[in-house]
Amino acid sequence: MSLTRRQTAAALAALPLVLATGTAAAAHSPAGRPRPRTLHIAGDSTAAQKYADAAPETGWGMALPFFLGRTQTVANHAMNGRSSKSFIDEGRLAALLEEVREGDLLLIQFGHNDEKTEDPARGTDPYTTYQDCLRQYVHAARSRRARPVLLTPVERRRFAADGTARPTHGEYPAAMRALAAEERVPLLDLQALTLARWQELGPEGTLGYFNWLEPGQSPNYPDGRQDNTHFQPRGAVEVARLVARALVAGRVLAPHDVRRTDSAIPLEWITWPQA
Repeated sequence: MSLTRRQTAAALAALPLVLATGTAAAAHSPAGRPRPRTLHIAGDSTAAQKYADAAPETGWGMALPFFLGRTQTVANHAMNGRSSKSFIDEGRLAALLEEVREGDLLLIQFGHNDEKTEDPARGTDPYTTYQDCLRQYVHAARSRRARPVLLTPVERRRFAADGTARPTHGEYPAAMRALAAEERVPLLDLQALTLARWQELGPEGTLGYFNWLEPGQSPNYPDGRQDNTHFQPRGAVEVARLVARALVAGRVLAPHDVRRTDSAIPLEWITWPQA
């Protein structure tokens, strides 16, 4: 096993996964055939669908289908700039719930914009309003007989002078971990997994994973781009791979529900539709 695989496996083993009643292995029809299931994503720009005018910026939700089996589909409701609060206030959670069916999953990843506490429309406090909002997603999913899954926010590209990858999300991931334990919700610690991966790649190696562009490299960014938050296709694929592996490690999905988690994914599979 390679160093990368060993470190990823160690990070997965350390995840504080708290399982709800039932496992993915039970998701079958009375005839024994796997039941089709949708993975709904509620989140921010790091997961969201991107369009032609934003390419090559890519949300990890765009790459998640590459790692799922034929009975699993993705409904990506994530939206740029949203926090756990504004997603609810704008009616997006209510709209999402109209599509949720029994046995579906609701993947909940917020944090980046909750940290913008100077903005009353988006900012939340980690141990009060942030947890209160997340609890609404959990209870709403359960009211539809769907399974909520909490995902700590993916890490940004930030390194100390000595090359150490640094966390950037303050108390928000810890607050989500505490809520997952309280509510007995599966937790995918994407912060820990991505921080470990960025450390493996280092400051230079991560440039191709984030939306760093030279002037003239993309017509959408004629002056170039230095974006340490959003991904290019390589980064979105890598995060989606971590999500798929963690879903299996946490027994949210069964091994036969995923595919290609150890395989290279052609980056040309990523496409950006017109808005």
